[in-house]
Amino acid sequence: MPASLPTGGDMQQTLAKDVFMTGTGIHSGQPVSVRVLPAPPDTGIVFVRTDLPHRPAIPVRSGQVLDVGKSVRRTTVSKDGAEVQTVEHFMAALWGTGIDNAYIEVSGIELPGLDGSAAPVVRQLRAAGRVEQSVPQHHLELREPLFVEEGDASIVVFPDRLLRISYMLSYDHPRLKAQFASYTMNGASFDETIAPARTFCFEAEAESLRQAGFGQGATYDNTLVIGAQGVIQNTLRFEDEFARHKILDLLGDLYLLGAPLRAHVIAVKSGHSLNMRLLLKLHQAMERWRVGSLQSGSSKVMVGPRLDIQQIQKILPHRYPFLLVDRIIELTDTRAVGIKGVTINDYFFRGHFPDRPVMPGVLMVEAMAQVGGIIMLNRRENLGKLAYFMAVDKVKFRKPVVPGDQLVIEAELGRLRSRTSQVIGRALVDGEVVCEGELMFTLAE
Repeated sequence: MPASLPTGGDMQQTLAKDVFMTGTGIHSGQPVSVRVLPAPPDTGIVFVRTDLPHRPAIPVRSGQVLDVGKSVRRTTVSKDGAEVQTVEHFMAALWGTGIDNAYIEVSGIELPGLDGSAAPVVRQLRAAGRVEQSVPQHHLELREPLFVEEGDASIVVFPDRLLRISYMLSYDHPRLKAQFASYTMNGASFDETIAPARTFCFEAEAESLRQAGFGQGATYDNTLVIGAQGVIQNTLRFEDEFARHKILDLLGDLYLLGAPLRAHVIAVKSGHSLNMRLLLKLHQAMERWRVGSLQSGSSKVMVGPRLDIQQIQKILPHRYPFLLVDRIIELTDTRAVGIKGVTINDYFFRGHFPDRPVMPGVLMVEAMAQVGGIIMLNRRENLGKLAYFMAVDKVKFRKPVVPGDQLVIEAELGRLRSRTSQVIGRALVDGEVVCEGELMFTLAE
């Protein structure tokens, strides 16, 4: 019986022994050999080009390996000039068999096409067995939907506790009517429902694809070719095999995120190029929001458009009554925007002009400093450090802040050195600047 798909709370897994296979690249037509080896915890999936000098490694989790321009009819990963093409079926097989960490040594530019599906890879990975490792498996979760589109193709991703992929396929071809397939990728048999679905193309486009450099190793055995009368010299494994193969491709592309995604992915007529645009958008979000989970030691990385108060408290050491940021609505490597709701219940109104409550100016500066601190402590090299004030310059107070106001705090990194950072901040109410200034920090362990 096929094993169930990986679920939340599992420990990371790698192969129990090496796997070796050979074949021909569907697009390059070149012979290639592949060896899949066990890897330590938190390694992820790493491709290694054994045919190139110094055996360059391409770790798929870096986010820099995704190349939209080279992801037409296949998915290509690259780094520092080295690349591996058509990785999607292998990545889907690794996901489906629950392999978190592996080295994939490749002797050429493209992985072998085998029978055009992921089934042969799955069989060999299953036969090799798995080893549970001592580190919890990471998962990626969304807080709000993400959306990408390209012409009449689109992908929308909704938060979910499991991974579900729904795909709508539609071509202007008499033998390929619209197909819809949807699977919850948990507890079902990936081996039987998705892995065997094979790649396909239309007979009318086959020659032009070859002239463009695609399909040099394609045959009727490893590619379903659809002619005027149906599939040529082959038979379908499923009535909706074409839609299932699109799910297989999308699943393999999603695993390039570096960890299993928990979300409902709804795709309409998408291909590798649009899949890559989605991954790039997800990678950008991951880099902005990764730190809150990493500092807490959590195995879950939250991806979304804001930090809530719990995530802020994982980054900043401040607590009531001195935590002056309620939420973060924007965060990049150099800029953050925070919100502070000012209410009559704030402790400082008891003693600061109690008969005519006004927020102390120094606390507005402190609020700007806390938002600036989130930018600095969100940088990977500063994990675990603390930010201390060194100097305040050019501070100006433009307007009183009173109960009922919402303070919008903008902070942007200025000069950045190894142990000191400058933050340019300003606070606004109803779009008007109420406070601004330049803050200097030192970073300490």
